[in-house]
Amino acid sequence: MKKAFFLAVAMTVLSACNSYQMTPEEKAQEAAVAYYNSLLAGEYEAFLNGRATMDSIPDNYRERLLNIYKQFMLRQQEEHGGIAGIEATHAATDSTLNVMQVFLNLNFNDSTKEEIVVPMVEKDGEWKMK
Repeated sequence: MKKAFFLAVAMTVLSACNSYQMTPEEKAQEAAVAYYNSLLAGEYEAFLNGRATMDSIPDNYRERLLNIYKQFMLRQQEEHGGIAGIEATHAATDSTLNVMQVFLNLNFNDSTKEEIVVPMVEKDGEWKMK
């Protein structure tokens, strides 16, 4: 009888865990962190593709943006010893601008931090940087 009870409780807990749906804020935070992690990994094209309007830009503009991302990472290396990691702190809907504002902490190797705000928009069911 005890085994049946514990099995029933375990099944209830498992089904509750499986039915959890991420909130839009959580989805936007997860996407923003993933894009910035690709920037940290030197995957500049993936970071660029995380922007909402980058699918139809001219090739020369795309190359300039990729170069800007590389320069940004080099500057962070020079000024702070690089970026150690990125973490999302929270997100808030900005109904005036129709965006989700995601707050990220850039944690530098010199023990300093910088908070940035990344505006995110949902495009075709996927969160992208604005």
